Amino acid sequence: MSYSGSGTKLNRREALMLSATAGLAGLAGTSCGSGGKNTVAPRTTAASCSTPRTAVANTQCGKVRGYVEDGVLTFKGVPYGANTGGENRWLPAKPPAPWDGEYAALTYGPNCPQHLHDWSSEQTFLQQWTDGWLSEDMLKVNIWTPSLTGKRPVMFYIHGGGFSFGSAYELASQDGAQMARHHDVVSVTVNHRLNILGFFDVSSIGGSAYADSVNVGMTDLVAALRWVRDNIANFGGDPGCVMIYGQSGGGSKVTTLLGMPSAEGLIHRASAQSGGGGNPPDAEQSREFAKRVISELGVKDIATLQKMKWAQLNSIGEAVAAKMSPPMGVWGPIPPPGVEKPRVGWGPTVDGRIVTARCFHDAAPEISKNVPMLIGSVSEEGNSMRSRPTEAEWMAALAKSYGEVKAAALIAALKKAHPEKSIRTLSYMCNGSGLNTFNICNNAIHMATMKYQQKGAPAYLWYFTWQSPMLEDAGAWHTAELAFCFDNTKRCEQGTGNGPEAQALAEKMATAWANFARTGNPGQPGLPWEPFDPTRCQTMVFDNNCRMVDDPEGEVRKILLA
Repeated sequence: MSYSGSGTKLNRREALMLSATAGLAGLAGTSCGSGGKNTVAPRTTAASCSTPRTAVANTQCGKVRGYVEDGVLTFKGVPYGANTGGENRWLPAKPPAPWDGEYAALTYGPNCPQHLHDWSSEQTFLQQWTDGWLSEDMLKVNIWTPSLTGKRPVMFYIHGGGFSFGSAYELASQDGAQMARHHDVVSVTVNHRLNILGFFDVSSIGGSAYADSVNVGMTDLVAALRWVRDNIANFGGDPGCVMIYGQSGGGSKVTTLLGMPSAEGLIHRASAQSGGGGNPPDAEQSREFAKRVISELGVKDIATLQKMKWAQLNSIGEAVAAKMSPPMGVWGPIPPPGVEKPRVGWGPTVDGRIVTARCFHDAAPEISKNVPMLIGSVSEEGNSMRSRPTEAEWMAALAKSYGEVKAAALIAALKKAHPEKSIRTLSYMCNGSGLNTFNICNNAIHMATMKYQQKGAPAYLWYFTWQSPMLEDAGAWHTAELAFCFDNTKRCEQGTGNGPEAQALAEKMATAWANFARTGNPGQPGLPWEPFDPTRCQTMVFDNNCRMVDDPEGEVRKILLA
């Protein structure tokens, strides 16, 4: 029997999820697009796919040809930047070269070079993961739209995987067709540079041209948002009504973008899901990290570095980061300022120009004060489907992290709050490691409180508790909500079962996300949603019985904070 609680080594994905959520520790929106209504198309049962001559859209670089599936125009792998390999490695994204004729936007583009995932078979089954193919020519967006005319809200999704791996199509849940089909929005997903290719300071050997190299993974996302601003009207979208949203590491990318001066004005709504905040290193720390990596590599010039294989670069970088960074350890309450140490490695750097603040770690960024936010988490964040602890083993893991008294109190409170759940499922809620429900829940409340204190646009808090009927005891795992807020329970039936309850919940959640994109308010008829106030912690609980609850896991999370 294995148990991935405290005292055992986290697998790579768990560690990266932790780094992506390293921050663990008012104004009504205006309506835009489609006359302010969520127009729902009829739900078809017979699939149909065609490649008509009408499925051609204009971009600033040339025409792109897509296809139509069940009434949705789909364009995949559309370039928003040039190939980042070779002499372009670590430089800010360059515009793609214009093309003649029609660009065949029929298949997803490559993903940033990365390690292939190492999940259990059960997790892979539930999430329907695909690794895709890898290349440094990865600056692509994917677009789903009901029509090439009109002015619809744009929902721009940023994938998770920390800042090290993942892609726009890694999970079946991230397909945007259903949102376009049933919720009258334009859905966009994006690939960008990750790991050492996106977050490595090579200015010491490359010179001033590479001054932004430490943050090009984030400036890629700004380039993609600028592409949306300049081109999305040709796909029936409203460039003045763009919602960015992301899960896990994608949530951290969202909160980072909200504080980047170069992204100001490109974002009108934002959602951080099971992630956000974070405590990135400063420029001096990242320069020292890069110096040690370059020394280990034994290179003297940028051209040599640009020709090296990704795997060699990344492995040396990871080894140096492991030596320089504090251990992941166990994260309990949000540490007071100055206690939590920044970790060098793959992620943004506070360089004072591109990234100017530790957004939603130190404070909510002023430049996005008037951008409303959705913030939330799921009930079994720590589910890896790897462990089946007995109660005694669970107690031992928690005691090692928190001491016997607090461990006993946590177990008693969890069993009281959720008598219907097995020990295995309860252990996924609080497992002694940083990736647990209450650390991420506390982080969500921490971020929502910062947003509230700005006295600008509101934050809306949510908590997804729907228990999957697949693979007993799975609960609501990290990423489980995506199948629902993308209205993809059919596409994701290995995780959802796609029964009537799943379909009904997906319609409510997807409608909430689309309403938020359209108006800045996620409420809907029969399901009003109050903005967050830290005195009550009003939270929309998404389950078979959706409802507003004040601080739904308050007793347990406060034990963890004590």
